[in-house]
Amino acid sequence: MESLSAIALVGGQGVRARPLTLNSSDYLRSKAAMCLAGRSLIEWAVEILQSQGVDRFFVAANGSENRAQTKAILEHGEQLGVSVRYSRTRFDRSNTGSGEATLRCLEYWDLGGLALVFPSDSVFDFDLASMVRAHRASDSVVTVASVLRPAAEAAGKYGVVLRGPDGGVTGFLEKPDLKTLELNGGSQVETNAGMYLVDCDRLRMIAREPALAMLAGRSLDWGGDLLPYLVGHGHQVSSYPIAKFGDLGSPRDYLTTLREVLRDEYPMLSGRIDPPVGPLAGARIHESSLYLKDEITGRTLAEKVADGTVRLGPNVRIGRDVEVGPGVMLAESDIGDGVDLGEGSSLRGVACGDHSIVGPGARISNAFLGAMVDIRSTLERPVVLEEFCALGDEVRVRAGTHLSGVSVFPRLDIRSEACIPAGASLSGLKDLLHWLGEQPADGRAA
Repeated sequence: MESLSAIALVGGQGVRARPLTLNSSDYLRSKAAMCLAGRSLIEWAVEILQSQGVDRFFVAANGSENRAQTKAILEHGEQLGVSVRYSRTRFDRSNTGSGEATLRCLEYWDLGGLALVFPSDSVFDFDLASMVRAHRASDSVVTVASVLRPAAEAAGKYGVVLRGPDGGVTGFLEKPDLKTLELNGGSQVETNAGMYLVDCDRLRMIAREPALAMLAGRSLDWGGDLLPYLVGHGHQVSSYPIAKFGDLGSPRDYLTTLREVLRDEYPMLSGRIDPPVGPLAGARIHESSLYLKDEITGRTLAEKVADGTVRLGPNVRIGRDVEVGPGVMLAESDIGDGVDLGEGSSLRGVACGDHSIVGPGARISNAFLGAMVDIRSTLERPVVLEEFCALGDEVRVRAGTHLSGVSVFPRLDIRSEACIPAGASLSGLKDLLHWLGEQPADGRAA
């Protein structure tokens, strides 16, 4: 395959994904730094592309958190066998969207040939060489990576690609409603995966057109502005269906994609997940956890799985130094390093961050737990989390608490007497006091 560059789009504030995108209530975690199956999303992207021959990466970042956290992970790429360069901080002042950031970086780094522009908040599985061949055959300025989805799933959530009779792209709909989709595409539609193969030289020439330069000064996102401009001004744009693309833009999407990854539905990721699939029920269990003894029985996880006192369902990953008590049940879950899983706890469809504690008897399903979360469940008063709860880092949940679909920002302390309705979002102490029926310390009404 011919040599090409890759441009990572690392911007935005991850509002939909909160609290996953918060290190604390007032400090963002870059979406690129979000962890999935033991690695950050930006590491997954670089490794997958590097395995397909890409060794030059450029990070089009916007915002100090995005730039600093991505650089802390990738540095300059030496450990991954690639080179990585970062956009200038001063570019943030005039950033008007992902399209503008891309055009500026193409010019600044004097990029020619082909470049793959990719999002840093997703995982994907596709054949880059085949996409390049399709791009060359169509003589396009941009080839859009697309995924076929049911119209009901795409409505209001994804940009949609419209094709003409000859198969070429004729337009785009930015997150249309279901009625609009049914009028334009029927029950199945082609959605924009946010990944673009571009002819750098031709796109740089187009960027000098006065109308596009004027648009870039106001607002120039890829999906809502740049692609419609290209099609509307007669520039060739095509689409290429890729095998798999996982959205992680919300807690529900994150958990859905995690489950698919654990089911090996992303073949390019499967062989790179650490630890590899082991002998126990096909689970991935790090050796340090497999032979770690729990404090109650003094027996190893391997022994407890063998005699049935710990049950491992399908598609489980357990990181390093995880202590698993007797009577634990795990299925379709990802358990980070240094986690304590208490006696009789049950986790299904759970992402559990590093060094968290899950107390005895906890019943957790379809939930995200950040790093160092403390679930203070007891066998007498179990904690129940369900329906896509998402707990930020260092959240504490007291015994007897039952939450359904609730999002909790980092470092909050949830007491069982708080009557928190399903689907609520707790962003601070004021929200907690409201559901406890109390007032803030300054006496103002919550």
